[in-house]
Amino acid sequence: MNTSEITRMSKVEKLQTIEAIWDSLIHDNSDIESPEWHSDILTARKKKIEAGTAEFCSI
Repeated sequence: MNTSEITRMSKVEKLQTIEAIWDSLIHDNSDIESPEWHSDILTARKKKIEAGTAEFCSI
């Protein structure tokens, strides 16, 4: 599948494709490590929560 084929898909077809990809990843036993920057962001957010300076919003 290429970009032009994806562009021609309806929104429903695109969402179904995304769902199928997620489902296939769930059953994939290979380990994918999170990048270091992700850990850094989570650590910074945890510190803000612990310090009481975190701001939360619901969308």
